[in-house]
Amino acid sequence: MNSKTQSNAGSFEPPVCAAFDPKPCKPRITLPPHACDTHAHICGPIARYAYYSERIYTPADALLPDYRHMLATLGVERAVLVQPSVYGTDNTVMLEAMQAAGPQFRGVAVVAEDISGQELKRMHDAGVRSVRVNIVDVKDRKAGTLPLEALRKLALKIAPFGWHLEFLMHVDEFPDLDRMLADFPVDTVYGHLGYMRTDKGIAAPGFQALLRMMQSGRAWVKLTGPYRISTQPLPHADTNAYAHALIKAAPQQVIWGTDWPHVMVKGTMPNDGDLCNLLGDWVPDAATRKQVLVDNPARLYGFR
Repeated sequence: MNSKTQSNAGSFEPPVCAAFDPKPCKPRITLPPHACDTHAHICGPIARYAYYSERIYTPADALLPDYRHMLATLGVERAVLVQPSVYGTDNTVMLEAMQAAGPQFRGVAVVAEDISGQELKRMHDAGVRSVRVNIVDVKDRKAGTLPLEALRKLALKIAPFGWHLEFLMHVDEFPDLDRMLADFPVDTVYGHLGYMRTDKGIAAPGFQALLRMMQSGRAWVKLTGPYRISTQPLPHADTNAYAHALIKAAPQQVIWGTDWPHVMVKGTMPNDGDLCNLLGDWVPDAATRKQVLVDNPARLYGFR
């Protein structure tokens, strides 16, 4: 069901995001067949789908044809769409894009705590393979805390479908993350290389806890959004140590994504070809790049 027009409560007006670069350049590196972008959002058209009234930003239209053009330029054949926060728990836009794109696309949904098994089955049949939980943009949350009881209930609901739970969180807030989630019912996935500023260093206890979780085989990390953690301009050389540490710890638990259309980017909008080139620095070995781009996402999202 399509959303109806909503207005934001109070006088707050969410900032309008800059649009993506519509002319992606071809990357210097050649991606292997069946490479997968595991993190992208479809937004709009705003004339047809209204945004969630409690959103914290307003994206420019970022539609499926533009996204597929970018993928073709990079040489990416598979994709995973992630429900953006601007739609709340209404996954209509994502599901319609997945249906239009076909079996080479999967999805990560955002759902209500009381979602039914029947609705989860419907999403599974449509290609959804995960639920996303945003820990970053939660009002009045105390840093370093998780609603573990509610998360476990949700995990138990999705476990029969073989899904995982994807967190948007700053791992440096959780120095004992591996102990907190030691007996969690499903695998967990973390975006943006752990989503902690690079000036905090890879020795940060939360990052080390993430590495231990990966080594146990229960956690995965996305090489996405370097501009969200870097203190340096493109090519974000300060992210290399993080990517190298993740690959060294558990190359079988690392995946990659564009983070298209790069919502809420501060500063110059990156070109997706330039971002793709970072893979050459992050994962210089071609065989390991194939593992990250093809084998790992196929295993996690059920591509055949």
